[in-house]
Amino acid sequence: MQSSCLNEESVLCLNGCCPAPLLNLQAAENKESKSRSTTSACRHNFAETTTSSIFPNTKFTNHESLPSLQESFIEFRKAYPQYSDTYQADQIRAQEYYHLSLSNHTCLDYIGIGLFSYSQLQNHDPLRKQIALSSSSSSPPPPPPSPPQKSDFPFFSISYKTGNLKILLLHGGQESEFESAMKKRIMGFLNISENDYSMVFTANRTSAFKLLSEAYPFQSSRKLLTVYDYQSEAVEAMTSSSEKRGAQISSAEFSWPRLRIQSAKLKKIIESKKKKKKRGLFVFPLHSRITGARYPYLWMSIAQENGWHILIDACALGPKDMDSFGLSLFQPDFLICSFYKVFGDNPSGFGCLFVKKSTIPILEESISPGIVNLVPAKKLSWLVDESFGSETEFEQTPRAGLQEDKSPTSSSFSGHIEVMESGRFKLEEPTESKESEASEIGESDRSTELTQHGNAKSSRNESLEIECGGLDLVDSLGLILITNRARYLVNWLVSSFMKLDHPNTEGKPLVRIYGPKIKFDRGPALAFNVFDWKGEKVEPVLVQKLADRSNISLSYGFLKNIWFSDKYREEKERVLEKRGSESEKMVKNKRKDKTDQGITVVTAALGFLTNFQDTYKLWAFVARFLDADFVEKERWRYTALNQKTIEV
Repeated sequence: MQSSCLNEESVLCLNGCCPAPLLNLQAAENKESKSRSTTSACRHNFAETTTSSIFPNTKFTNHESLPSLQESFIEFRKAYPQYSDTYQADQIRAQEYYHLSLSNHTCLDYIGIGLFSYSQLQNHDPLRKQIALSSSSSSPPPPPPSPPQKSDFPFFSISYKTGNLKILLLHGGQESEFESAMKKRIMGFLNISENDYSMVFTANRTSAFKLLSEAYPFQSSRKLLTVYDYQSEAVEAMTSSSEKRGAQISSAEFSWPRLRIQSAKLKKIIESKKKKKKRGLFVFPLHSRITGARYPYLWMSIAQENGWHILIDACALGPKDMDSFGLSLFQPDFLICSFYKVFGDNPSGFGCLFVKKSTIPILEESISPGIVNLVPAKKLSWLVDESFGSETEFEQTPRAGLQEDKSPTSSSFSGHIEVMESGRFKLEEPTESKESEASEIGESDRSTELTQHGNAKSSRNESLEIECGGLDLVDSLGLILITNRARYLVNWLVSSFMKLDHPNTEGKPLVRIYGPKIKFDRGPALAFNVFDWKGEKVEPVLVQKLADRSNISLSYGFLKNIWFSDKYREEKERVLEKRGSESEKMVKNKRKDKTDQGITVVTAALGFLTNFQDTYKLWAFVARFLDADFVEKERWRYTALNQKTIEV
């Protein structure tokens, strides 16, 4: 029964409370009612199975009493027998991302989409043809005993350019063959039609948000409404820029303690009694990249019906989630996503801003920084000259710095050229973005701009074909496998966290989870805090640093826009804190003072390459805080051993 439920639910419920995107909206009412009933039953059964199967009737009060990795995995497989159907992801990890096993590093600070595999990045021989792993391939060869020497050569970079966003969207500007190929690959991966949307590359996620805020017509469509349960540097950049241009700012609120959208309040803002055809910009993240909450798609429809332009923030989506989004059904005016280079490696990347072609005319002409070109590195010219005898020139561009948002993005990447047997060459490119909503990396990178000679271009009739190993591997796994795998792992982790209690404290929990807990349709991101035996919160920064010392990469974020009913008035005083410097806290601005209040939390993000060992390792690490002396011991060791700490 569990298997059939999970298979059906994988199709119906990938996006939370709104099961409609994949359903035929014209289906008969009785069939629709039956589907809803089946959906509800499957969700309930999944949660019930998780609760009853993961260490039933057990509490752990000593980290030394935890079952071993092997014992835990046996119980995990009993609870989720379908996990064995996701073995292809383990094969891909072993062959294409073998550095994760060699370094014994657990990466839980990434969320988003990677373009390239680590293996692809290492294959620098341009005459070597790579063979991508597919779901139908035979068992992969064992990983090499040690990683190959990494090259310092940047395969390709980004260069900043000055341009009018509206003009670039309308006319495209001068675009290299390389950029055209990359756009085609990305839009194909995201199921975005080139006939319906135009796209520009941006330095990062924050740049994309700010670019749009500078061009959106807030003079006539004055409102900016956002739906975020956490502090986002990108959203703050948009808010600040929009406010300067006269926008009226408002945001959704989330009810304590479950952090669900305050529906009545949000609906009231969207359906304002002031009858205006042009409302403004509604910024809607499909998922929370911090808590893992998934939001009903119905909000987009309600906003569109009330005259709002829709911006979809797709940066927190899983690698194949766009397959179930229903882009043709909702047709948002804008969409922003970002890509990182290679999972578990150099976290650099870029952002993408998509604008519906029918919406472009409403934008105002503005020139803002943040638009970039993708430029192959200088070695490309050597490879092309040696392989084809063509003439290629490169122009140096000045070194550019950028400040990134707490999400995937950076200023450099790599792309790898391959000369194929057919005489064609491929460029593999990377890109990346670092997730931690707490730490954004600002990178500077010297880039080079490729100018192709006319004769060389005319002598080669075939267009560039970009090989993105990471995307190819994700495509081979598919939406259902990736979603199910993440569902099993994150719910096991949530359930296991809830089994940790401090000793001799009458069941005082070690971990508090914010947002959805055990839930069929929760996302693979998790926000939590660790509390000592006295009930005092262990600072998330310290948890992150101690995790790093255990070779586990975590992030931390700041939950905000939390609404407390009178029932939780006393709890509100205990849990809320203010963020920012003392000078910032003195600002006499009621809106700012309100938005500065929230909760700092530790965050973990499970990707399609995360395995059970990663989740167990995090659970075992957190369980060590059951030892009252653990924090003090580790803090002393950091100082005594002069270990490097993470800059956050």
